[in-house]
Amino acid sequence: MIKSMTGYGVANVENDRYIISAEIKTLNSKFLDFNLRSPRQFSDREIEIRGLVSGVLERGKVNLNIEFTAKSSTNLPVSINQELFETYFDTYKSMASRVGVNDSSDLFRLAIQAPNVVTTVSDKSDDQDEWEAVKKVVMEATQKCDEFRKDEGDTLYHKFKENLDVISKGLDEIQKEEPKRKERIKNRITNNFKDWMEENSFDENRFEQELIYYFEKLDITEEIVRLSTHLKYFDKTMSSSQSQGKKLGFISQEIGREINTIGSKANDAAIQRHVIIMKDELEKIKEQALNII
Repeated sequence: MIKSMTGYGVANVENDRYIISAEIKTLNSKFLDFNLRSPRQFSDREIEIRGLVSGVLERGKVNLNIEFTAKSSTNLPVSINQELFETYFDTYKSMASRVGVNDSSDLFRLAIQAPNVVTTVSDKSDDQDEWEAVKKVVMEATQKCDEFRKDEGDTLYHKFKENLDVISKGLDEIQKEEPKRKERIKNRITNNFKDWMEENSFDENRFEQELIYYFEKLDITEEIVRLSTHLKYFDKTMSSSQSQGKKLGFISQEIGREINTIGSKANDAAIQRHVIIMKDELEKIKEQALNII
C-alpha cells in the first residue's frame, strides 16, 4: 500500500521529575532530510535519535523537535568560584582605595565578570532513565507520524484509482473510435484521389502498398496495448506491500508517452477530446506521486 511523505506526530510524558515532548513534521523530499532540535543535554545523542527515526520514516524532509523541562532542581546551571571571586574583589578594592574610590557596587560587577569566576555547568545528562524516557517519546511520536502517512497514502490510493479509472474509460472510448477513424481516413483518401485515378494511369499494386504504409504510420494499436499494460502495472505497484513512489513516477512517465503518441498519430478530433481528458488526469497523478514514499 502506498504511503505519503506528509505526516505529523506528537507525544509526551510527564512525571514528578520532568516533562518530555516530541513533535515530528514531515514533507516530501527525494531523500531523508533529517533536522533535529533538542536540549543541549542530549546533543551527543543525535546520531542515535536519527537512527530511531530513520528506521521508521525512511524518506522525506523530517523535522523533529524535542523539549525537556525539569520540574525542580537544587543545582545551579553555573558554577561560581567563590575564592577566585574574593581574590578579584579584594584586589579591585585595594586598587580603588589607592585612588580614592569608595563605591563597591562597580567592584562587585567587575569581580563577578572576571575570567573563570562563573562557568557554565555541562548540560549533558548522565541520567539513563531520562534518556530512555526521551527515546520512548520519540518513538511514539515517530509511530504516530508513520500512521498519519499511511492514512494520507490511503487517501491518495483512492484518488489514484479514480484517476486511473478516468484514463481507462478514455482508452476504451478511443478503441471504439479507432475503427471509425480508419474508415474516415479511407473515405477521405478515396474521395480525394477518385477523380485523379480516373484521369491518370497508375500502378494499382504500388498504390495499394503506399496506402498500407500510410495506414501503418497512423496505426495506434501498439500504443493502445502498451498504455493498457502501463495502467495495469501502475495499479499493481500501488497495491504492493511496499510504497514505491519513485517507480510510480517512472510508470506515469511511460503512461504520458503513450497518451501523447496516440494523440499525435491519431490526428482525429474525436480521439483528441479523450486524449485531453486523459492527460489532465495524468497530471493529477504526477503531481501527487511526488508525495509518495
